[in-house]
Amino acid sequence: MFKKIALIGLLAAAGVTHAADADFTLVNRTGYALNEVYISPTKMDNWGKDRLGSNQLPNGIARKFKFGDTKHCVQDIKVVFTDDESEVEWEGFNLCELDKITLRYNRKTGDVSADTE
Repeated sequence: MFKKIALIGLLAAAGVTHAADADFTLVNRTGYALNEVYISPTKMDNWGKDRLGSNQLPNGIARKFKFGDTKHCVQDIKVVFTDDESEVEWEGFNLCELDKITLRYNRKTGDVSADTE
């Protein structure tokens, strides 16, 4: 029994993940409400479906997203803003290793950044 528990502990410490471990919280600190959120494997041109559905994500609010594509851990995020329908992209998030992503955007300069945990 001890060997099994030790092995599980070693695998967890080594960063071995399971599908549920790729779920993450997205925090909107862009200064604008988000109307749509897309998640796609890095460098793919197919964004798939809007992950917010009929909801919006106001500035300053967080939302947990289910993510199970652990074959493609590194993902890009695209958002569409509610006020002017403009789109902005963030690239290269390893969702298998992150629990929280805080998106930031300066519309005047076009600078995008993110804090990750």
